[in-house]
Formats: sequence, structure tokens, C-alpha cells
Amino acid sequence: MINIINTSNNPYFNLALEEYFLKYKEIDDDLLILWQNEPVIVIGKNQNAYEELNLEYIKNNNIKVVRRLSGGGAVYHDLGNLNFTIIEKDSVSHRNDFKFFTEPVVKCLKYLGVESAEFSGRNDILIEGKKFSGNAQYFYKNKLLHHGTLLFSSDLMVLSNALNVKKEKFESKGIKSVRSRVTNISDYVNISLLQFKELLIRKIFEEKNEEVKNYELTKDDYEKINELVKKKYETFEWNFGQSPHFNYKKELKCDAGFVCLNMNVEEGVIKKVKISGDFFEKEPVEGLEKQFVGIKYDLKIIENIIDGINVQEFILKLQNEDLKYLFY
Repeated sequence: MINIINTSNNPYFNLALEEYFLKYKEIDDDLLILWQNEPVIVIGKNQNAYEELNLEYIKNNNIKVVRRLSGGGAVYHDLGNLNFTIIEKDSVSHRNDFKFFTEPVVKCLKYLGVESAEFSGRNDILIEGKKFSGNAQYFYKNKLLHHGTLLFSSDLMVLSNALNVKKEKFESKGIKSVRSRVTNISDYVNISLLQFKELLIRKIFEEKNEEVKNYELTKDDYEKINELVKKKYETFEWNFGQSPHFNYKKELKCDAGFVCLNMNVEEGVIKKVKISGDFFEKEPVEGLEKQFVGIKYDLKIIENIIDGINVQEFILKLQNEDLKYLFY
């Protein structure tokens, strides 16, 4: 096994790095990558980004969004979260064997005295029945990529708020996340995240009866990974456009009366808009609706459009901020 040294905290780069070593960089050995991200929501391959996220909260708190290759649910990363990736070059027996890949983490925690650490359910690791790690896998040709989160000292309040979206707004076929009670490893151990990281590397190599071998990224590696970042991982099309088609509905009672926004979104683009309610029109509301048809369902774009409109020219007493609220 080879340990890939990666010091980046850029989530777009880190997800691209995984794909690069899985698909494009040939190394005749299994790989280990430990990495951390600045605040970001990482969503599963088959999820509806809009349904998983509190869009207003992540916008106001500068939290990024990125889609990963593997399935499973949405997770929050910050610098208090340590991620681990293992790429097996020729894997058949370990496909969907989540316990095999999480065993070194459990052993590491037991070594530190956390006896209640255990693999549980389909893909989680728990301490005292509370989740601190979720895991997922992706297969490419004869290779297997297994990756997991390790909440060490994450801000659990931000985690909760960023993923707290009202499900009744949506009707879609996306794979929904299942929320669990969560905890941080730091509540149970007396070492730093860096010390835990170094210990985990050692334990993973011990499981294979190997000495730690490191690989440092070359200039060519950086260039190719950054090219993948630009073409894929930081694009709207990958992170939001891959979302399943969905219908969106939100209602508001305000000075204008009762106002309801219905939208149909396909591949991240608004296809239909209907604004209904008991409000009074000044100009036909259809003129307001058409402003949003055909644009990306991106809050910055939507806010710019609304800022350029006097909404009360269409709906009596409806404030521009009221309309923005309906899109969140």
C-alpha cells in the first residue's frame, strides 16, 4: 500500500484527486489517502442537491457543495472532519464489504481506549450508539474506491443546520439522506486530530503487515487534477445539474396575501414556474413567472434577477425579499 500525501483543503480538488488516482494514474499498489475539507456539503451520486441542502444557510455561511462519485447520503465536512480513502487495485472480495475497510478505524479507537467503537448497520461506525463515520464505495473496472468520514471535532451545529431542509417542499425521485444522532471522536480521546491521523495511517499499514510508504504529488499530478476540477468538480452541471428531476413548492403568507410558488426543475434548470394565491395583480403574473423559466436553479442568479425587478409591478404589496424567500 502507498500513502498519498495530500495537504489540500479544497473539496473540489480533493474529490478530483480521488477520481484521478482511481481512473487516470496507474500505480501498481493499493492506495491510502487521508484528507480534510474546508466547510462543504458532499452529496451522493444519485441525490437531489436541492432536496438535501438548506440553500439559504449554506449561501450565507459560504459552505461549498460538491457531488462525489459514490452513492449514499449527504455529509457535512469541515476541518474538524478527517476523511479516508482506500483504493484497491484489484478488488472482488471486498466489494460492498464496508466492515473490512472500517475495521482499522475501530481498532485504532479501541487502542485509544474507546471500547464502545463498533461498525453498525450498512455503512456506519458508532461510539456509544452515536454515528461519527459514514462510508461509501465506487467501482471502476477492476478497482474499488472506499471512502469514509471521521467526525473528530466538527461543528455539529453547522452540520445540523446545513442539512436541515424542509422535505415537504419537494417531490422527487432522488435518494434521500437518513439523519442519525452524531458525535465527535474528540469527546472520547485525549489526542489531537493530527496525532489521530498519524496513528490511523500506522494502524492501516499494520493491518497489511507493511511499512508506511509515502507518495508526494508531482507537478504533472497537480496539473491533471486541477484540469479535472475545472472541467467537472467545481461546475454547476456536475454538482447541481446531475440532480434528478423534481417538483418544488413553497408557500408564504405576507402583506400581499397568500402566495405559492411551484416549479419544475430538470438537470438543474427551471422548466416551469407557477405563482398562485389570493393576491391581487397589477400586471399579469405570467410576466413575472417567465423571468425564471430556462435559468439555472442557482440562488445567486435568481437573486440577481429579482433585484432587477420591481415585484410590486406584478403582485400588489409583494416585496422583493418575499419572492426571494419563496425560492429558498
